[in-house]
Amino acid sequence: MADTEDKAAIVELLNLYGFALDAHAWDLFDLVFSQDVTAEFGPAGNAWVGLENFKRSFAEFHETLDSHQHTMMSQLVHVDGDRANAFSYGNWLLIREAAEDGPTWTGTGWYDDELVRTEAGWRIRRRVCRLMSWTGNPFVPEPNAEHRPDMKLNVLREHAEAGRVAYLNAVKATR
Repeated sequence: MADTEDKAAIVELLNLYGFALDAHAWDLFDLVFSQDVTAEFGPAGNAWVGLENFKRSFAEFHETLDSHQHTMMSQLVHVDGDRANAFSYGNWLLIREAAEDGPTWTGTGWYDDELVRTEAGWRIRRRVCRLMSWTGNPFVPEPNAEHRPDMKLNVLREHAEAGRVAYLNAVKATR
């Protein structure tokens, strides 16, 4: 597969993630992630390991919402043989009609993905997602304050300077 075909396939896969979430089509995660995926959302070290665990947790969380929309954009892809790195931005609109103080919460952030080529195509093996900003009602993602996800903001520049952006590290290594 030519480099441009690989990149197009990976961008399609990144966009499929948002669609799978919003459609609650959890079986589509099998087309996006490897079976041994590590998906780190929130603070470093908080990760789901394994596709079934990740799918189950995301299904449980998204079932508690009345609606949501995930938009993926500005994808960058670096292919190196049977491995690749991708970086993209995302927006998340979460809606919970019964939430006290308003039904919406909007987050923006970034995804830093490490992918592998499998017999079935490209799959994300490691995903790091970091929140950059949010607005709205913090009780929408989690009504119980004790279980509220970490909403610490992550400045991309700080992660890049600390060498914690795999996509940037991969691009720099080939220059």
